[in-house]
Amino acid sequence: MDKKTKEFPKQEEKWYLINVENKVLGRVASKIAYILMGKHKVTYSPSYIGGDYVVVINASKIKLTGKKLIQKKYYRHSGHLGNLKEFSSLHILRNNAVELIKMAVSKMLPKNKQRDRMLKRLKIYSNDQHKHFSQKLEVLEV
Repeated sequence: MDKKTKEFPKQEEKWYLINVENKVLGRVASKIAYILMGKHKVTYSPSYIGGDYVVVINASKIKLTGKKLIQKKYYRHSGHLGNLKEFSSLHILRNNAVELIKMAVSKMLPKNKQRDRMLKRLKIYSNDQHKHFSQKLEVLEV
């Protein structure tokens, strides 16, 4: 059997537009991760990057349920002693809402070399202005 017969057929990559205004962060992030991994396609394989592109708009208007806005903490450490930084979700949402969505989606993707490649297909904008008009964006409701 020839190696070329085991290759996946080349499929057209779609571009999806998701408006996250007044949507819950976890539900949106899981849907985005599902599309980036390509699980919605028939040719899904864990070792094959066959996902589509996702454009997210209105990231600054996303919602968190319960007390997560105040109680949920994110941590960053430089590697030096005593340099652990702690941020609440409210702080990150006010300063950089794009990072909040990117971190949530990143943690839902597989923890391997393909995570960075999948995240390059994710485009997040804090308002409703984006520059991907030339791609045929398909509006996706979450």
